[in-house]
Amino acid sequence: MKVAVFSSKTYDREFLTAANNNLETPLQLIFHEAQLNQHSTLLAQGCAAVCCFVNDQLDATVLQQLAKSGVKLVALRCAGFNQVDLAEAKKLDIKIARVAEYSPHAVAEHALALILMLNRQLHRAYRRVHDNDYSLNGLLGFDLVNKTVGVIGTGKIGHTFARIMQGIGCEVIAYDLQPDPALAASGVTYVALEDLWPAADIISLHCPLNIHTHHLINATTIDQMKAGVMLINTSRGGLIDTRAVIAGLKNKNVGYLGLDVYEEEANLFFEDNSNSLLQDDIFARLMTFPNVVVTGHQAFFTREALTTIARITLDNIRYFEQNDFSNMVLVG
Repeated sequence: MKVAVFSSKTYDREFLTAANNNLETPLQLIFHEAQLNQHSTLLAQGCAAVCCFVNDQLDATVLQQLAKSGVKLVALRCAGFNQVDLAEAKKLDIKIARVAEYSPHAVAEHALALILMLNRQLHRAYRRVHDNDYSLNGLLGFDLVNKTVGVIGTGKIGHTFARIMQGIGCEVIAYDLQPDPALAASGVTYVALEDLWPAADIISLHCPLNIHTHHLINATTIDQMKAGVMLINTSRGGLIDTRAVIAGLKNKNVGYLGLDVYEEEANLFFEDNSNSLLQDDIFARLMTFPNVVVTGHQAFFTREALTTIARITLDNIRYFEQNDFSNMVLVG
């Protein structure tokens, strides 16, 4: 079975090829560095499936073009599927599969890394020492123990993050439409969002992006938060209204901001743009703040996570090839 793999980097090829070599009947993987969009769908000609990542476009136009090329399966090598027009995919009878879980520890630990870096000003301290500057002014942090951490979304990643923060000695409160009984039994208190905003010293986002959570962090909710709050987002960029959070940084309602995702990241992340001028004025403004740390959507990027992502992605394709839909991780 021929599969067009879009947005493929060196590491994608390494881990997908290794997983493919372990199959009894390997798939024919055709790697493309290009993102999938309406201009690149011809690269899928002759393939029964496409394998896509977070910034590949799977709107109605792209799906229609894929269907005309004979594509019957979109195998996402990620958990999120907000980039897919699910209604159009159903209409075209294109199956959408995803990797629902790969390594919750990878993302949860990265969220912790952002918290520690922001709190102890490690990004600034690193640069100072390299400049032969060992002064401590401006690097003052706080003890995490006994601080209140608000976790929004307590699926596998949110659950793991909450337990990590409990281990540090934080009080953890959480919001989720479906509370986790195990977390509640461990001492996590589930509260309404209007109660979480003013109570949390640190707020970490671990919920999916959909019409209900888009711009969950906005001017109104920021105004309800504790002054100087630390915001962490390792989930999806669209959860945060970037203009609103910039305003919050300027008036000091937001004291720290740690992002691994950005709502307009598609034209920025996963590429080396070091020889190009930054065209996104909002992102450029964000990067001027000393209390902001941004990483390029790398929270998932561990050896264990990539191994699992490759295995589950190819399993989904293999099950599709065998018409074994019951074992696939399907969306919709």
